[in-house]
Amino acid sequence: MTDPVTAGLDPLGRWRRLAGDAVLLDGFHALKHAVRFGAEIPVAVAVDRGAALALAGELAPDVREALDGLLTEVKEATYASLVPRPHPTAVAALAVRPSREAQLDRLGQASRATPVVVLDNPRNLGNAGAVIRLAAGFGATGVVTTGTLDPWHPTVVRGGAGLHFATAVERLTVDELPAGPVFALDPEGDDIRGVELPDDALLAFGSERSGLSPELRTRADRLLALPMRPQVSSYNLATSVAMTLYHWSAAGGAPHLCAASAP
Repeated sequence: MTDPVTAGLDPLGRWRRLAGDAVLLDGFHALKHAVRFGAEIPVAVAVDRGAALALAGELAPDVREALDGLLTEVKEATYASLVPRPHPTAVAALAVRPSREAQLDRLGQASRATPVVVLDNPRNLGNAGAVIRLAAGFGATGVVTTGTLDPWHPTVVRGGAGLHFATAVERLTVDELPAGPVFALDPEGDDIRGVELPDDALLAFGSERSGLSPELRTRADRLLALPMRPQVSSYNLATSVAMTLYHWSAAGGAPHLCAASAP
């Protein structure tokens, strides 16, 4: 993590120098999670520094000291000029994006203890963020997207509440997917309730509009279907991922998870 002694020096100049390549942490909760999971944060600002630290004391005391060293108070107009859409908490920061090499190393572990979630040609930025938040909560190894959507887009990071730093997040082609058995969700697949998902599985989900691509369908080792009432068209993407990850965890996966955790 960045040295808090230097983080507050010329924060606006530092922000403008780094904004082009850095990850925008939009709001208190995104900053909280990024700090909690070891992100490198060169600059962080708040309209009301005292209120932000009070919120940390109430909701995330484990990161309050770090935030005390990172946050610089700025005027409301200045804050608004730094972000595309002001957050209710009036807190923002920039973080260093993990290198592609580091992400690929995490995704390609020889003996993964938790699945990788694959979003095949996703279209909705908010859905992608929600999936990353779910994957982090279940302790998944990572989330991979194929296609044109950037999983580190500011809207995705906002939807993921900064939890990109709690799991590996990368964009790959189908040919670049890490090794492991691919279980792809499809309405024509086998009922997931009769299948035990291995810890090193790749759990693949098609796009919200068109489902699985031909390339991903060819790569799949097995097609699985979620239980659904007749005449209901589909589940939301994040809901499908949540149901599938819960099915995996209920069969004995993620032994390190607990029912309650810090907010």
